Formats: sequence, C-alpha cells, structure tokens
Amino acid sequence: MTAPAIPPSPSAEEYARDYAAALAANSDEAAFERDDPIGLFIDWLAEARAHEINDSNAMTLATVDADGMPDARIVLLKDVDARGFTFYSNSESAKGIELDARPSAALVFHWKSLRRQVRVRGSVEPVSRDEADAYFASRARESRIGAWASDQSRPLPDRQALVDAVAQQTARFEGQDVPRPERWTGWRVRPLAIEFWRDRPFRLHDRLRFVRDGEAWRRERLWP
Repeated sequence: MTAPAIPPSPSAEEYARDYAAALAANSDEAAFERDDPIGLFIDWLAEARAHEINDSNAMTLATVDADGMPDARIVLLKDVDARGFTFYSNSESAKGIELDARPSAALVFHWKSLRRQVRVRGSVEPVSRDEADAYFASRARESRIGAWASDQSRPLPDRQALVDAVAQQTARFEGQDVPRPERWTGWRVRPLAIEFWRDRPFRLHDRLRFVRDGEAWRRERLWP
C-alpha cells in the first residue's frame, strides 16, 4: 500500500507573502483604540471565519481539577455576547466536574493565519435549561444520539462498546425526537479580563488587555 502523500509546505515566497499581508492587517491602530472588547472580539472572529481553514471558533478551555492540577482541551465556541463566551458539553465529563467544583476558567483563541490570539479569564455559570434545549435541538440527530450513548471521559473497553451504545440509543429513539439528556448542558464564561495579541515585526507585538471594572472595562496596553 502506498503511503498517503504529505501536503507540501508553503514555499518561502508564499509564507513571506502571507506573513506580510497579516502584518499589514495588524498595523491598523484603530482596532486597538476600541473601548468594547466583546465588539472587537466579534470582529476578529468574523475575520478568522474568512481565513481559517477549519473551526475558526475553536478555543482552548483551561480548568483546574480536584488536586489543583491544570487541565486543558479544545472546545468550540457556540455563542458570544455581552454576557460572555458560551460552549456546550457533558456535565459529567472531566471538564463538567471540574467546572462544577471550581467555576472559573481560561480560554485561548489562536488564529494562525491572522497571527492573532485572544485570551479570556473569568467566572463560569451554567446556561439556562431553555438555552441548552434550544442548542441541543439544533444539533444533527446523530450528534444528539451520541450525547445519550457516550459516558464521556470514562474508560471505554474498546471501540465496539461505543458502536453498540450508539446502536442501542438509535433503536431507542427510532421514529421520535431525541430529547436533551439532563447531563448535557452548556456554560458561559463571564470574562473578568480579555487580552488581544497580534503579531508585529521583530517580535515587538501588540498586546491590549481589558479588565472588568464594575460594569465597565478598563483598557491598557502591555509590553510585548
């Protein structure tokens, strides 16, 4: 069997062209004069959707376990507004258990094509039942069945056990709607600090941090 070909790396000329374009876009000072971090984030996310090949809404979610050890994984941002950053998962998963015990988290968005990064730190609260129901209903049927089948984060004896569990739940819900399991829900990270980073020449990068000050935001530049 012939091994699959490894996609070629960009040429030096292609890399230099893309890097120059990103640096040009990141030189706009107006972006770093904004007073609303959520509005700036939404604008950056829209640009990422136009440039990132896959999952522009992917973010690292960092939590802390019962022993005080940090834990991190990639999840998908599903909503963002003035209240915060929302994602969904199984409340009985490792992340769900950690968030229940210590409702604080950090997020990192990294858009390599744009040479940009956003860091978020804040408290965490569960979304309402109505919000969880509405988002769950929007998922593909197969994904909803998977939420019933998976004992997320627990030991799995083999792949066949997962296949069998999916088949069992598929038969269970045949011909009917798939409701949301009680253990499947969402969380909202209510930001206390949001930092925007963008690449600039010679590692003299731009960093802009917003810190919650009551109902308002305090803005400050940081040394690179």
